[in-house]
Amino acid sequence: MGSTGCPAASDSMALSFHGVRGSTPCHGREVVRYGGNTSCLSLDIPGSDPILFDLGTGLRYFGMQQSCATPFRGTCLLSHLHWDHIQGLPFFTPLLCDGAQVTVHAPSQDDGRSVADVFADTITPPLFPVDLAQLPGRVDFHEVADDDFEIDGGAAGPIRVMSRLIPHIGPTVGYRVEWNGRSVAYLSDHQMPCDTSSPISSGALELCRGADLVVHDAQFTRTEFARKADWGHCTVEFAVRVAAEAGARRLALFHHDPSHDDDALDRICHDAARVGERRGVEVFGAAEGRTVSVGA
Repeated sequence: MGSTGCPAASDSMALSFHGVRGSTPCHGREVVRYGGNTSCLSLDIPGSDPILFDLGTGLRYFGMQQSCATPFRGTCLLSHLHWDHIQGLPFFTPLLCDGAQVTVHAPSQDDGRSVADVFADTITPPLFPVDLAQLPGRVDFHEVADDDFEIDGGAAGPIRVMSRLIPHIGPTVGYRVEWNGRSVAYLSDHQMPCDTSSPISSGALELCRGADLVVHDAQFTRTEFARKADWGHCTVEFAVRVAAEAGARRLALFHHDPSHDDDALDRICHDAARVGERRGVEVFGAAEGRTVSVGA
C-alpha cells in the first residue's frame, strides 16, 4: 500500500495516513489493508513541527511514534467536532508529558459555545475519567471559518493555511496547506448536492484549485447515497468530480465507510482510478500506514 514512515524530502511535504475511516472505528481481518481507525493524518514539512489533520482514533498511533525526551509541539487543523474526528485526543500519549503543546484550529460553533468549551464539556467525567485540563500537556484552541493564516514553520519558514466552510452537518471547514510551491487540500466530510448537476460549493473548489493532492470524503457508493443523501457525505464519483473540476493532480479517497471491507474498497478505488484517468486526475484509496510525497 505504499511506503510508511518516510520523512519528507528537503523540497517536498510528506503526508501520512494514521486513520482513514469515517463514522466509527472498526476492526477485523476484512479491514487490515486499509485500516479501521478514524480520521487522522500528519503532514511532515522539513524543519517544521508536525501538522495534523483531525484527531480521530488514528491519533493514538501517531502519538506512539513520538518520544517524551523532547516535548511534543504541533498544530492540528480540525475539520469539525463530530466524535470520529476528536476521539483520539485524550489518548494522545505526548499530552502525558510536561511541556507538550498542541495548537488546534477548529470551526467556530453556531450555538454560542467556544470550541474550548465543547472540548471541556466532552473530555470530562462522567464521559471521560479526567478533565482535559488535568493532562500535563497543553491544548490551545483557535476558531476559524473562511480564513487565511500562517503557521510558524521554524526553519521551514511560514506555512500558509486556507480554511473554508464547506457543506456538512454542523460547522465544518476544509483546509489547504501551501509550502514551497506545494499544496495539499483536506476535505474529510463534504455534503454533495442531492441534485448531482448542481454546482460544487465555491469554498470546496477554492481549497482544491490546482492542488498537488486532495484528500476528500468518498464515503458512499451511488446506491448508498440514494438512501443517505442527507447524511453529510458524498459519493466516490463526486470526489473525483471535485478534484477534476478544480484541476487537482492527485486525489486520495478518504473517510471510508465502516461497512466497506478491503475487497469492496479495492473495487471502489479501482473503478474511481479509471474515471480519474479519463479526467486527468490520479486517484488512489487512502490506507492507514501509507505515506505519500506531496509535490515531488
